[in-house]
Amino acid sequence: MISRRLKSADTALLLIDLITDFKFEDGKRIAAAALPAARRIARLRRRASEGGIPTIFVNDNQRQWKLEFSDIVERCRREGCLGAPFVRLLEPSSSDYFVLKPTHAGFYGTMLDRLLHELKIRTLILTGISAHQCILFTANEAYLREFRLIIPRDCIASKTSPQRTFALRYFTSVLHADVHASSHWVLDR
Repeated sequence: MISRRLKSADTALLLIDLITDFKFEDGKRIAAAALPAARRIARLRRRASEGGIPTIFVNDNQRQWKLEFSDIVERCRREGCLGAPFVRLLEPSSSDYFVLKPTHAGFYGTMLDRLLHELKIRTLILTGISAHQCILFTANEAYLREFRLIIPRDCIASKTSPQRTFALRYFTSVLHADVHASSHWVLDR
């Protein structure tokens, strides 16, 4: 397999909705489907960090308007919370960025566009849950803003396989996203 190189100067890694307590309809099912992807995202994130690519958590505020991102992390870290394994795998660091979103979409009602502009980002690597909802809405918004899209097929999850398959087809046919597996990418400084 031929690997593709990414330059860190204009690339960001987005982790979408991975810090959650999964207290929503079918949360257990989505958590089970997402955990293998989260393990691959953690590996991709380490490689991205080593290559100088910034990580941005784009996370649902879970309709908790008074919570900060750190509050959400602490709540999801608790023993017995379905989100605890995700926090252990993807623990936010002081070098990471975060954006809380009020809807399915990462740009709508947030400062994500401004942050990406400040960081001079042109290429986005989108990972997380759910492929057919939050990733799809965020990818649409990014496409309209003319970002290059990379959505590693092994770093996204949905509740069902047909939902994930639908999203992957949409990403390639409509948004012209690259959906190669995360191992396909070499992340350079």
